[in-house]
Amino acid sequence: MTELLQLVVNGLVTGTIYALGAAGISLVFGPLRIVNFAQGDYLTFGAFAAALVNITWGRDMVLATLFALVATAALAVAIEFVLWRPMRRRGAKTMSLFITSIGLAFILRSSILFVAGNGERSYRVDVFQSYSIGGIRISEPQLISITVALTAIAATALLLARTSFGRAIRALADSVELASVAGVDVDRMVISIWILVGMLAGLCGVLAGLVQSSFDANLGFNLLLPLFAAVIVGGVGSPYGALLGGLALGQVQELSTWSGFFGGVNPIWKPLIAFSVLVAVLLWRPQGLLGRARTL
Repeated sequence: MTELLQLVVNGLVTGTIYALGAAGISLVFGPLRIVNFAQGDYLTFGAFAAALVNITWGRDMVLATLFALVATAALAVAIEFVLWRPMRRRGAKTMSLFITSIGLAFILRSSILFVAGNGERSYRVDVFQSYSIGGIRISEPQLISITVALTAIAATALLLARTSFGRAIRALADSVELASVAGVDVDRMVISIWILVGMLAGLCGVLAGLVQSSFDANLGFNLLLPLFAAVIVGGVGSPYGALLGGLALGQVQELSTWSGFFGGVNPIWKPLIAFSVLVAVLLWRPQGLLGRARTL
């Protein structure tokens, strides 16, 4: 039982990180129809922005995290003005936007490599400090990650469910034209969406770097496929589904190694288990757990 509870905690660490990253992808796709392949590199940018403050400038992780959130949000808004808005005004379709996002991902990753180099970074935190609760061991970075990520997930869910901002996002996801006619300032909302996406990406990148203890410029790229899997499992275009899908995939990956599960699978096969679940969910419910079926 202790082993099972330990894996549940580990799955919570992984799942909350997936949930934050996946929510950012879903928030953009819903109203803007952008399959943001560069989301992983937004995460990496946030992790390196925090490293600048924490490692180079010698500040604490709280200040470093706040800086990462602001810097990544600023990057997302800047790219909106420089790239996405001009493309939308020229009538770019979903596939064109997707191909562009792939190119953007390579540009961002190459830029980070050029500026920061290909060496690994480690935040100035005590990775060896751990706590034992009922036989379950959890490191200080893991505890911080779970606490911060769950708080951010709850705040994001409340923001989307209880505020006019959330209602406007749902209106844009249904129809940009109808939302505009109903009085939604589309351009202003798009900027607000990118700010939220950037902040979620920055936080996700910092927490991923914190939990892994060291990271490099491929941090976000390595997380990208699980993030998209979480989006699809939860339901494409549904931020709530992305949050649920991320948490579910994290649990499935970790629990698959439990010895009580037919001896458990080798940890190197955890990604395979996650994508097997993805296929099973799509066979059972093609629109995802919280997605809506559409007829074209």
